[in-house]
Amino acid sequence: MNDNGRIESAGGIEPEVFSPANGYEHAPSLARVRRKISTNIILFIATLFTTIFAGAMLAEVNPVTHPHLLYRGIPFSLTLMGILLSHELGHYLMSRRHNVDATLPYFIPAPTFVGTFGAVIKVNSNVPDRRALLDIGASGPIIGFLFSIPALVIGFELSYPVPDITGGINFGSSILLEVLAGIFFSSIPDGYAINLHPIALAGWIGLLVTMMNLLPVGMMDGGHISYALFGRRHYHISVAVVVVLLVMGIYGWFGWAIWGMLNMAFGLRHPPPTHPHVPLDGRRKLIGAAAAVIFIVTFVPMPFSVV
Repeated sequence: MNDNGRIESAGGIEPEVFSPANGYEHAPSLARVRRKISTNIILFIATLFTTIFAGAMLAEVNPVTHPHLLYRGIPFSLTLMGILLSHELGHYLMSRRHNVDATLPYFIPAPTFVGTFGAVIKVNSNVPDRRALLDIGASGPIIGFLFSIPALVIGFELSYPVPDITGGINFGSSILLEVLAGIFFSSIPDGYAINLHPIALAGWIGLLVTMMNLLPVGMMDGGHISYALFGRRHYHISVAVVVVLLVMGIYGWFGWAIWGMLNMAFGLRHPPPTHPHVPLDGRRKLIGAAAAVIFIVTFVPMPFSVV
């Protein structure tokens, strides 16, 4: 990354072409573009497989001993992949709208109980101003949130109460989840818990990803929104958020401390856009406020615990 906050190409030297507006520029070869897209496709297919495998296990199927039942992981996989894809495409399409060079999403397969570490896009050029920064930062979480809600509703319709047992994983709740659970499960007897359908779990993960991305720190989506709204004060907000995460990790869920340390490792400062003095209009301030509300209603103090 250079001093202007631009993420440089990590490859070899590319041929130069002349642009009347910009002078000489690096132009990627057709073979290189195809190779990059091939990487996206390979990672997508790999993540599709790992999430189907994870979804089968969440559906109480052992895909190793019963591979013919692997299809039972498809509902979880397609739901989660759809939510993650909608999130990243929100960033990608908004980047294109503002003439910011961004890659297609890179999915990250993982040997975890959900089968993935999520997806990312890479921005290869400067963001022009704070308006574009807010649009790009807020579009992903807002769209991901909108896709997660119907998944959660459909999944709740397919979920059912079971006798509460010890030794299982308890998925934490938020304001929004408490409201939805009150609607769908208003009369659960004592000693019972909700057995989440894999589609509901995919929706829950989608909301968790949305919430964690909206943390106003560093180069997270929430960090982009914070810088667009508050400018250089973003750094002080990032420091305060990391301190809170570390404290929450000590006295609550340890994952918050890990998340805080990761953000410190990635960096708490945010590069300015090319034209930092272009002010935000009222509509974008409302979008920023909407993102803050989404963060509040989806915040889960204790995402995971063992019961």
